[in-house]
Amino acid sequence: MLRAFLHPLSVTALSALFIALLMAVYPVETLQSSLRGLSIWWEVLFPALFPFFVISELLLGFGIVHFFGKLLDPLMRPLFRLPGIGGFVVTMGYISGYPVGARLTAQLWAQRLITRAEGERLVAFTTTSDPIFLIGAVSVGFFQNAAVAPILAAAHYGGGFLIGLLMRFHDARKEPPIDRTETSTSDTATTSGHVRRRISRSRLGLALKAMHEARLLDGRGMGRLVQDSIQSALKLMIVVGGLVVFFSVVMEMLTHAGFVEALAEALRLLFSLIGLPTPLADAAIFGLFEVTLGSRAAGTTGTGLMHQVAIAAWVLSWGGLSVHAQIASLLSRTDLRYRPFMIARMLHGLLAVALVYALWGWLGL
Repeated sequence: MLRAFLHPLSVTALSALFIALLMAVYPVETLQSSLRGLSIWWEVLFPALFPFFVISELLLGFGIVHFFGKLLDPLMRPLFRLPGIGGFVVTMGYISGYPVGARLTAQLWAQRLITRAEGERLVAFTTTSDPIFLIGAVSVGFFQNAAVAPILAAAHYGGGFLIGLLMRFHDARKEPPIDRTETSTSDTATTSGHVRRRISRSRLGLALKAMHEARLLDGRGMGRLVQDSIQSALKLMIVVGGLVVFFSVVMEMLTHAGFVEALAEALRLLFSLIGLPTPLADAAIFGLFEVTLGSRAAGTTGTGLMHQVAIAAWVLSWGGLSVHAQIASLLSRTDLRYRPFMIARMLHGLLAVALVYALWGWLGL
């Protein structure tokens, strides 16, 4: 009986019932939090993410992703145990922020361009904040100090790079052996400058050929491709918006129920034991659920700039449960597992905090 009660589905059902009861008790707060989440989605997330979703669909249809895949394969294989096509996901993920990396990874998996292990490695370290949010919103807006942007970026993106290196060992024994004939040929030919130039031209030619073949295989005309890209992006944006509104309401209800305050009190005790300012516990709790709220709280706490930046780096690297829900929604359409992603987010947060403290004096802040 107890085992059935503690089953994950039972716990989820009871949690949903608890939230529904709180919504009935606090109808005004429920409406206000829903409107807040809707405002964040419409004013911030939709204009920031929708163009990237459309462009990523177009680039896949045009074969640009396949072009970069062939071109970057010699770099991605030794560093991250990923095919070169993952280099495009890394670039787009870091430029456009979460959840674009997961979206592209799911698309590559659907086209059978990556294995499950490769997809889990890829989504683990391409889920990052975009530079515009990190610099403009967090550093300049919340901290009102552009000088913290370099160290925040170094900690956040540097931690992501380290996660990529660590994830190369993920499920390594379960992978089929990789054909390294082409790489070996390139290695043996490096003794001659003429041969190096020939291989470079050959690599470019293979990349162009892969792009052309992918475009022919897709077969859609320009009008159809644009239409499909917009429809697919809109469907994903609706899911993202729904999750943002949902977590806005959940956090508001948990706050009224006293759960957030109890969690914050426990975290304050932990922070006092390890020597961190206890007011930062509130920022960490907000960041546990939502990136924007956590980053804003970290920037306005006023407990010492170094500690505030460290908590902000953790918030950006963890991503918040709202982002986690978006990633889980994308992964649910594939066979990629959520657990490796969650573990990677935890490690990324810890690495980002450690990098802030390690680099603080070195960068002269």
